[in-house]
Amino acid sequence: ESCPSIKNILLLDSEGNRVAVKYYSDEWPNNSVKEAFEKSLFTKTQKTNARTEAEIAMFESHIIVYKFVQDLHFFVTGAENENELILVTVLQGFFDAVGLLLRGTVDKKEALENLDLILLCLDEIVDGGIILETDANVIAGKVASHSIDAAAPLSEQTISQALATAREHLARSLL
Repeated sequence: ESCPSIKNILLLDSEGNRVAVKYYSDEWPNNSVKEAFEKSLFTKTQKTNARTEAEIAMFESHIIVYKFVQDLHFFVTGAENENELILVTVLQGFFDAVGLLLRGTVDKKEALENLDLILLCLDEIVDGGIILETDANVIAGKVASHSIDAAAPLSEQTISQALATAREHLARSLL
């Protein structure tokens, strides 16, 4: 009970439609209830200016922290008694990790093209509502290592992919 937990993480577009979402609570029993929550949350927050810093709001007895960039809206939801600073840290970790994974081009088109990376990113941050990691560099590194095609020749891999492949080969040779 004393462990901080997350109810959901939402990534919506500029019209309130889903790009990537993960729910960790049974408060929203089915998809239509989840979509209604997302629409009403988007409607409540769309007129705010959460582009430079994360904003915090109470919404339907939940604490919501959110931040916008280009045509994407990032949201993290916690219980009404949750620590806002922890929620903001999770939001910032997700936001920064997505920026790293998308190489600075954070928009809907790029997010949809790399949806697998964003969903892996969500899995690295929170599992079952429990916060696992908030450091964007660690999150992006783990996601990148999951998505490496180890069979690709080193000349076709990025530097970080090549280093991860080399590290993997070295570890195998030592064992």
